[in-house]
Amino acid sequence: MICELLPNVLASGRFMPLGHRERVIRALSHQEPDRVPLDLGSTVNSSIHIAAYQKLKAHFGIEAEDTIVHKMMQTALVHEPILEALDIDFRPVFPGSPDNKIDIPVGEDGYQDEWGVVRRKPTGSLYYDLEKSPLAGPITIQDIVSFPMPDPYDPGYTRGLRDKALALRQNTDYALVLRLPAPFVHITQYLRGFEDWFLDLASDEKLAGALFDAVVEQTSALAEEILKVSGDLVDIAATADDMGTQNGSLVSPEMYRRLFKPRHKKYFDTVKKHTKAFIHFHSCGSIYKLLDDFIELGVDTINPVQVAAKNMDSSILGPEFGDRVSFWGGIDTQHVLPFGTTEEIRAEVRRRIKDFAPGGGYVLGAVHDIQPGVPVENIIAMYEAGKEYGRYPIVLE
Repeated sequence: MICELLPNVLASGRFMPLGHRERVIRALSHQEPDRVPLDLGSTVNSSIHIAAYQKLKAHFGIEAEDTIVHKMMQTALVHEPILEALDIDFRPVFPGSPDNKIDIPVGEDGYQDEWGVVRRKPTGSLYYDLEKSPLAGPITIQDIVSFPMPDPYDPGYTRGLRDKALALRQNTDYALVLRLPAPFVHITQYLRGFEDWFLDLASDEKLAGALFDAVVEQTSALAEEILKVSGDLVDIAATADDMGTQNGSLVSPEMYRRLFKPRHKKYFDTVKKHTKAFIHFHSCGSIYKLLDDFIELGVDTINPVQVAAKNMDSSILGPEFGDRVSFWGGIDTQHVLPFGTTEEIRAEVRRRIKDFAPGGGYVLGAVHDIQPGVPVENIIAMYEAGKEYGRYPIVLE
């Protein structure tokens, strides 16, 4: 690696500037690029809430129309001039929506999604809350078998997708991040309702497993269709299933390995069969005890790196896992970004770079989407500090 990188070192000890895509590929390959890559908006879990985005747009003088890329979380698509101004290294590639399972309005403030899940946005709320789960209550395996799931072969998902990815590939040097469906945890929680979902784990693993299998069959087939169209054009394939809480994993490691890991393996094996892209896995909370499992499954990058959760501090994760998986995110959104001063933001960025970046393997960004309470000056300070402290070789005392 040293011989490979020597030609890119200046006499001053700094690395020669790289293109965005090469910078990202080197970092995710655990080689040191010229600087730490920066992300905003490459996935629906590393973007910005629409309310915060309105303030960011005003700062940059952007008047273009907004696009919501995740309705439930009210996540915004970041406009190109802002991405360029912040020197963001990634661009998203989002599949379309199904033709035959479009969202159906429910009242004035709700909707039913493609899975039949109903959500509603309470007055004054920032998000859509789960209101009705179509498989809630007493059910049988036959109810699962007969449930009308979305058709993974619906042409709406992939219409125009290759052209979109090809245009970005040919006309830009950004690293392309493809959004894939969530494997099964999120979806089964919404279908069953959270209370019944957890009760199934405690009292009827056979029923829980049947639902997991039915959903992962659908999502794996959909991921395959998306990847057949665009998997050769993208650099990162991104998916998500939250397996952590603030204080520990969502289920015990033993239950994860027995009931969840085989289904995740089916999904990730499908992804790896159809693309050489890095596998990006979003999983909130304290997932420390599951990281070895995720790495074994072939996950290349972990997001959002919720550093305020138990055992998730960068001083723990970097030394123990940093040579085997890349960390993506890590700038605290629970305390520092919304409430810190710009100097505290800079100190936070410096700390995470010091722990995660040496040797490559780190992408800087917020822990999950930037929320409405985050001041614009703190957002700007985060990216400016990332470019200042993230230059290789990393020398931070």
